[in-house]
Amino acid sequence: MIREELTEKILDIKRDKGWSWKYITTEIGGMSEVLIIGALMGQMKLVKPLAAKAAALFGLTPSEEKMLNEVPYRGTQMPPTDPLIYRFYEMVMVNGPAWKALIEEEFGDGIMSAIDFNIAFEREPNPKGDRVKITMSGKFLPYKYYGNEQGIPDYGLKEE
Repeated sequence: MIREELTEKILDIKRDKGWSWKYITTEIGGMSEVLIIGALMGQMKLVKPLAAKAAALFGLTPSEEKMLNEVPYRGTQMPPTDPLIYRFYEMVMVNGPAWKALIEEEFGDGIMSAIDFNIAFEREPNPKGDRVKITMSGKFLPYKYYGNEQGIPDYGLKEE
């Protein structure tokens, strides 16, 4: 079995049982629902205790349980073809330069981590139609200035 087949098996079971993602993530527990769903869809790994809980929930084989604990090959085709995923891509393409400028002005020369990272989704009621509220928080990682001479900072933190 390849990882994509396990994802399809999990999605088939979810569909056949009529389970919601909320139900599944509550049953497995232990970490962010985004990470659990990402792992079940093949983009993240589950630590062994959570892989065991997922395997029990879905009735997976020992081999499939081990596959949930493997580091996956991550990513999707670019540009994305799914309209919802494409909108995130579009937000980055259009707003990315402004986000970059604002982060660099506040923190310095570096990046926001997508590994040491949190994300939360909420429904925000609105009379014109409910909104999707996304909160992201990533650790700032300054660039290291290697080969620097005395008096030159080691990292690209904001200079006061």
